[in-house]
Amino acid sequence: MSDLLERLRGRGWRMTAQRRVVAEVLGGEHVHFTADEVLERATARLPEISRATVYNTLGELVSLGEVIEVATDGRAKRYDPNAHHPHQHLICSGCGAIRDVHPGGDPLAELPASERFGFTVSGVEVTYRGLCPDCARA
Repeated sequence: MSDLLERLRGRGWRMTAQRRVVAEVLGGEHVHFTADEVLERATARLPEISRATVYNTLGELVSLGEVIEVATDGRAKRYDPNAHHPHQHLICSGCGAIRDVHPGGDPLAELPASERFGFTVSGVEVTYRGLCPDCARA
C-alpha cells in the first residue's frame, strides 16, 4: 500500500473505489502528474471514473494537505503526493519533468534577519531549474 493510501486511511478518509484509484495513481516516487494524466491512468484502472470525480478528489487531497499542487512556468498544475517529507523540486526547462530533491541545509535559515523585513517566515519554496539528460542531448 502506498504512503498516501496509508495516510488517508489513518485520517479515516472515506475510501470509495474512485478515490482509491486516484490515490493509487499518485503512489510512488517522483510522481508529479497533471490532473489529465491522473485521469488517464485512473480511467485505465476504473473505466467508469469521471473527470469531475478525479478533479474533485485532487482538490480535496490538496485541501487536506495530503497532496501538494505544483505550478511551473504557465504549465498545467501537477500533483505531488510527497506532502509530508520536506523536499524541493528540480524542473526541466525543456520538457517540464519534475524530480524531488533533498538538498542539505535549512533554506529558511539562509534568509538573514535583515532580509525578512519584519516578516515571521513560516515556510520556503526553492525550485531548481535546468535541462534533464534527454533535453540536454536534443
